[in-house]
Amino acid sequence: MMQETSTSPAPAYAVSDYWDGFIPEIEAADFLCQSIRTLQKWRVTGFGPQFYKPGRSVRYRRRDLRDWAEARRHASTSQY
Repeated sequence: MMQETSTSPAPAYAVSDYWDGFIPEIEAADFLCQSIRTLQKWRVTGFGPQFYKPGRSVRYRRRDLRDWAEARRHASTSQY
């Protein structure tokens, strides 16, 4: 007789923790499909997503990356 295992849905806080989590710039660059150097240039010019700098390291929040990318979403080139 096989036992049926039920999988319970992940708690709501787990999803929030994922989006609010901090990631290093190499993961942020991968998330945005950009190079690390591009992110570095964006930080200097103020163009890119918001970032955190605790000490010498640079960190991004996934939520900030997603929101920044969504704000630049267009359906056609005439929307610029």
